[in-house]
Amino acid sequence: MRTLWTKDKKWVLLSCAITLVFVIYGAWNMYHLTSSQWHDRAFKGLYKNYGSQARILLFAVLAYYILKTLLQKRWMSQGSLLKKGAIFLTGIMRKWHSPLAILAIGLIALHIIGAFLYEFKIDFAHISGLAAGVVLLPVPIAGVFRYRGLDRKWHMRFGLIFAILFLIHAFL
Repeated sequence: MRTLWTKDKKWVLLSCAITLVFVIYGAWNMYHLTSSQWHDRAFKGLYKNYGSQARILLFAVLAYYILKTLLQKRWMSQGSLLKKGAIFLTGIMRKWHSPLAILAIGLIALHIIGAFLYEFKIDFAHISGLAAGVVLLPVPIAGVFRYRGLDRKWHMRFGLIFAILFLIHAFL
């Protein structure tokens, strides 16, 4: 497990740095608007764009687990072009799973900040998004334990719960 961490370490650290800069810049821009601008339609579009961008990245992050499951369950015939493509994509997604997830978490943080600044209402969209955000908190922590070999499938469990809540929030 340690060799996997050292190979991916540079990409993870680079994505952490990019995410940190992006989140600081985005939060700084949001907080330097007047409070009347926080309730404007343009601001609503801004924070919804952060959520839409995070959605695209999360689909790429979740694609790794879908491809991995397809290969583990042997649902594709041996030697088929589809299986070869799935193996190729799984290799790419294994490398980019963590960096894309880190970027998505940064965009989700900006989306949450914007939602609270715009107007938090007790409705289905806001409550489902809040629930998804709370479930997302232990996912990266469990992911670090996963690299160290100390994870007891908590990363996968919290990730699946988050994925379900995220899909509910995004599409219902």
